[in-house]
Amino acid sequence: MKYVFIFLFFVLSSRTVVANTALDTLPYYEMPDFPEKNTSENVVARMIDGLGFRYYWATEGLRPQDLSFKASANARTTEETMDHILQLSIVIVNSIDKNFGAIEGSKLNTFHEKRRATLVNFKKASNLLKHGSIKLDDCKVVFNKKEPTKTLPFWNLINGPIEDAVWHTGQIISFRRSSGNPFNAKANVLTGKVGQ
Repeated sequence: MKYVFIFLFFVLSSRTVVANTALDTLPYYEMPDFPEKNTSENVVARMIDGLGFRYYWATEGLRPQDLSFKASANARTTEETMDHILQLSIVIVNSIDKNFGAIEGSKLNTFHEKRRATLVNFKKASNLLKHGSIKLDDCKVVFNKKEPTKTLPFWNLINGPIEDAVWHTGQIISFRRSSGNPFNAKANVLTGKVGQ
């Protein structure tokens, strides 16, 4: 009987470890396989996947000294840049989902929480475009924090929040090099895979 309890303890413990590991897994360690069809929605989803992959590796393994690094006295720190990208990820997913305000990212405090929320937002936006019934013509960029509400067509989402997030992700890579913690060279942005 004693051995049965020990056996059950190890089985249940291993399931808990596996479950917790699954919960801790972040999207974009590697890029997902590309879609079979070339639709405009799939192209934009792939752009967001590329952003997610770059952001994952730009922010992987950042240390406190990396997060507090700033290129000049008037510049944002790396963490402030991440906060900005989080807000951009909220605009991106809101513009696609049309569920304004109910997105990952409000009231997060830690680096890990903000990083996770940003990656989850990118993944949600990509999945909505790839697997949903969403058409780009229906997507609008809506800024409703000020009166009057400002609405822009989908095209502004590409040259605005999506490309801005790519731009700032590149800044994080530059900042981390400057603070002595370079980007993982095994993460190949051309293939979206991680080499050995």
